[in-house]
Amino acid sequence: MNTDASAKIKMLNSSMQCFVFGLLGLIPLIGLPFALAALWISGRVRGKEKQMWNAAQPYRTWGVVCAAGGTIFWGFILTIIIYHAVTDSGSR
Repeated sequence: MNTDASAKIKMLNSSMQCFVFGLLGLIPLIGLPFALAALWISGRVRGKEKQMWNAAQPYRTWGVVCAAGGTIFWGFILTIIIYHAVTDSGSR
């Protein structure tokens, strides 16, 4: 096990950052970049979890759940908006 305190603190902070970005990913219009950032941070933290225990793992998990939900929902809404913009401009 890796007992490097600074690496563990950084991992814990990154887990909390993933949670905050995941929650911000649920905000309409501006949430998509935050959700993608949360998923990116989660991937980095998950790699570090293989080396040491993460006490903030539930926060990372909930951050991923919120980020994934926000990405799917707002990506779907964005797709609908783009689809309607393209199809409406061709009919006029």
